[in-house]
This record gives sequence, structure tokens and C-alpha cells, in this order.
Amino acid sequence: MDQNSFEVIGGNPLKGSIVPQGAKNEALQVLCAVLLTEEKVTISNLPNIRDVNFLIQLLKDLGVKVKKNSKYSYTFQAKDINLATLKKASYRAKASKIRGSVMTLGPLLARFDEAYVPKPGGDKIGRRRIDTHLLGFEKLGATFDYNIDENVFAINSKNLKGTYIHLEEASVTGTANVVMAAVLAKGTTTIYNAACEPYLQQLCKMLNGMGAKISGIGSNLLKIRGVKTLGGTEHTCLADMIEVGSFIGLAAITQSEITIKNVGYEHLGIIPSTFQKLGIHMELKDDDLYIPAQESYKITKFIDGSILTIADAPWPGFTPDLLSIVLVVATQAKGSLLIHQKMFESRLFFVDKLIDMGAQIILCDPHRAVVIGLDRSQALRGIQMSSPDIRAGISLLMAALSADGKSVISNIHQIDRGYQDIDKRLRKLGADIKRI
Repeated sequence: MDQNSFEVIGGNPLKGSIVPQGAKNEALQVLCAVLLTEEKVTISNLPNIRDVNFLIQLLKDLGVKVKKNSKYSYTFQAKDINLATLKKASYRAKASKIRGSVMTLGPLLARFDEAYVPKPGGDKIGRRRIDTHLLGFEKLGATFDYNIDENVFAINSKNLKGTYIHLEEASVTGTANVVMAAVLAKGTTTIYNAACEPYLQQLCKMLNGMGAKISGIGSNLLKIRGVKTLGGTEHTCLADMIEVGSFIGLAAITQSEITIKNVGYEHLGIIPSTFQKLGIHMELKDDDLYIPAQESYKITKFIDGSILTIADAPWPGFTPDLLSIVLVVATQAKGSLLIHQKMFESRLFFVDKLIDMGAQIILCDPHRAVVIGLDRSQALRGIQMSSPDIRAGISLLMAALSADGKSVISNIHQIDRGYQDIDKRLRKLGADIKRI
């Protein structure tokens, strides 16, 4: 048995309050932005998770001075960057393990005219191209080369120049990378079909706090007037909306009464209303989301009576990171649901574990699954399973917490990559979970 596993005894309702961590996807962007200035940048509400801590270590390897102010707050100063480190095999081996490392490209290119990064790793959820990043850099005047033997991208530019860029896809990391390159480019850059997630908005606001001139924040049309240098700033990350959605789903499937504190409701978009379509009740109290215990929840239908479909889409559509959660929650709902995962072709393959637990799911193809809700006519049963990626991992953990009997989930470093101290926080709600 994997020595890094969760042992879960399911079937116990949970109760209490839980505070969502700082936003993982925002943290990875704003951490890379510290490379744009030699002045001090303080970032607060950083989640204490593997991916974030790993990226902070990569910044240290590059020469960034890092001061830990508290468990969730750090001050960074990228005054003396050693570009030679980028070409070291040891650095490249590290950087290839985390997809967030790709967002060092834009800042390094903007400030030092060159950048290198290995083909990034991360979740096993399907192909994740970085063409959008590279083509954006090319429009700004950079050249790039991909060394197949070393699996490394090299990017160079003498002078980045502002231009009109129509991104071929509204990639969040792609938009972030191109924005960070454009803030120090000469002239004005217009980015159309830009991603506009709250986390991208937060990055732009942070950059403006450093002296950048970005307008159109929150829309898919960004205008960036290049400046010569950027200064220091202080920035606080939002609450992680994926955690908020995860905890809504957890409350429903385990018939629990949970209050999610300080959710940043105005940044949640259609996440609450999507879970309400599954029949989940919730109540907003100030900025806390109260989820009452429910014996049953019924999936709504479309107005014409057809089966409800929940699909992912670029913001302000429904985030793909929560489709796995919705799928698991639907297994114990009353009614049927079609899940359509458009963006990643391997993300639904974890449903075989749910079927082993007794869920009624038809995997139509790599992108679509039909869930026939059991309406608690039979509980899921505990099994041994492995976590394939961050979001499937937390979904399987939720299923285990609702199931009869014992489950053992291995490969939990995948869950630790995205959810800080999740076992400790769930135990405070009354979950029977231990790390073995």
C-alpha cells in the first residue's frame, strides 16, 4: 500500500465552519509576476500547498530573495536573478514537474530579453499546449525555439513591441504570460479573446499596483500601455473558488451542515447557481455561505423538460475544475445529469472508481458522462483507489466521506498539490480521515 494515503471511514455527517484557502491558480500567476521588478513585493493569503511551495522554491533557485512573514505571507525581491540557472539540468528537472513554471516565461522575457522553460508537467488530464503563450510572445517580437532532445523551449527578444494580439483561445495562463510580457514592451498592446477569470483580474490589478498601465480588466479585451520599469507592491490573494465549490458539494453529498467563511461571493460567478441546479440549498450571510443539511436534493431539468447538461466554458462560464465535483455530487441526487467536459480529454476517466463504489454513470466518450442519481436509495461503498489528478482526487475523497465503510485513497500528493491540510480541516468538521 502507498505510504502516502488517506484512510477514510465514510457515512458520517459533518458540521461546522471552514475557511477556504487562498486561490491556488491566482497564487501561481502573481508569484511569477515578482520577477518583473527588482523591488520588494509582498503577497498575502498564499495557500500552503505543494504547487505554491514548489514554485516559491523555483524562484529561490533563480536568485529571488524570499522572506516568510507568516504561514501564508511572503515578501519577494528579484533583484539579483541568475539566468544561468535556467540552463541547468537540475533546475529544468524541477521546473518540468509543475505547470505553473511556464508563467516565468513572460516576466523573464520582458525584463531580461530571454527565457527558458522545460515542457511543463502537472495533471494527467489531457494535452495542454502552450502554443497560445508562444504565439503571443512572437506577436510582441520574440523568437522561440523548441529543442526536442532536451524538451526545452527557448525564447529571445531584443525589444518587445506593443501590437494587436487576437489569442486563438482564452487561455488563462497564456493570457497571464502575454500580459506580463507586454507590460514592459514598448508601445501599446491590445489583447482580444483574453481570459477574464477573477484570478487574471487580480494579476492585472497587482501589476497596475506595480506601475503597469492595463485597462479593460474583467473583459476579454485588454489594453496595455508599456512602461519602462515596475516597482514593488503588496497584494492579497482571493479565496479559492474551487475550494468553495468543493465544500458546497461536500456538504450536499454527506448530508452536512457547513458554513463556508469569507467566500468572496462577488467573484464566484455562476458557481453557486450551478450547484443550486442540482437542488442544493444555500444561504448567503454577509460573505459566508451557509449550506444546510439536506436529506435529498433534486436535479432540475431544462425548461422544455430535457435532461440538464452542465458543461465547462471559459470564464464567465462554469470552470472545468469543478466538473468532477458536480459529477460526484450528482451520484446521490434525485434525477439525471449530463456532464460535458469540453476542455480536457482525460479528465473524466476517474469515473471507473465511482462505478466500483456503486455509482450509476455511463461514460459516453472521453468528454461526456451521464450520471443517474441514486437519490440515496443505496449508499456508495468504500473501496481502495488512487487519485489521478487534483480535482478527481478531491472528488474521490468526497465520495469516500459519503460512502459506507472504509476507503483508502493512494497517490494523495495530487490532492496535496491543490488543497492545504485538507485532512486536518475535514477532521475539524467531524470527518473520520487519517493520513497513513
